[in-house]
Amino acid sequence: MSLIALTSLAGLFSVVTGINDGGALLATGLKIPSVRPLTGLALLMASVALVPLATYRVAVTFTTRLVNLDSPGGQAATAVAVLCALAVVAFLGNRGRPTSLTLAVVGALTGAGLGWGVPVSADAVLFVLVVALAAPFVGGLLAVLVRHPLTLLAGGRGLRQWHRAGFALQCLAYAANDGQKMLAVFMLALGFEGAPPSVCLVVAALFGAGALYGLPRAGRALSREIIASRPLHGVTAELATGTAVIGCAAIGAPVSMTQTIAGALVGAGVADGAGRVRWHAAAKIVLAWTLTLPVSGLLAAAVALIVRGVIA
Repeated sequence: MSLIALTSLAGLFSVVTGINDGGALLATGLKIPSVRPLTGLALLMASVALVPLATYRVAVTFTTRLVNLDSPGGQAATAVAVLCALAVVAFLGNRGRPTSLTLAVVGALTGAGLGWGVPVSADAVLFVLVVALAAPFVGGLLAVLVRHPLTLLAGGRGLRQWHRAGFALQCLAYAANDGQKMLAVFMLALGFEGAPPSVCLVVAALFGAGALYGLPRAGRALSREIIASRPLHGVTAELATGTAVIGCAAIGAPVSMTQTIAGALVGAGVADGAGRVRWHAAAKIVLAWTLTLPVSGLLAAAVALIVRGVIA
């Protein structure tokens, strides 16, 4: 495939990532005026641009550990995987069900690799899936543990300070983990290693544009539908999510921030009583996640087989 086509696809992927992930990241603190949406978006973009300069371990997991995309046909398989992941996420997103773009990419890369005959590491795929499955539960458990101490520490105006700290932690966690799928796609498209500052800036700008567009829809799904969210719930979820996702980044495991945030919001709600959680809405989001990986994988495998047969 041409370099222009692959680069354009990588750019589109970054914009869609912003639409899918950005609103969810900003949603937890919408009811707290200490971090305005545009200020939060600026901090999130700065994190996406700067953190990979220090560590891009999760990006390497996407580019080398799951599928050997340096082999012949690797770029074509990458294009198929990205297109199929975007198609699945767009389909679910149009129905108001923000899903995990990370799961979609993992599934699509695996499916495209198998369909194209590119070597796939079963151990690496299993490792990523196990950690991804555990992350929402870890986020929920941490939220339950954080909820009551935070109530004692964050009385009055103190909650605003904890919100700033929690949101900053969440931004750093995203940039060190889930957000690096955007850098990984640019790595695969342009064939470079590392994290060039110019590419990181482009990724952050495209992500920010998508996040600004997607904030109202994705933010509403998480901050209003799962629980009747109060400011304390949002701050609890931010602290729990940031801690859980940074831990996953330390072992190089990409996990979904939207999944982990949702798990943490459920945990924060359960800490006040299970009746606060809107289980019906939560079940619909979980169903979207459950469908994302296998559908992405099967679609990518089928498309890869067809395209490979046509151009062979």
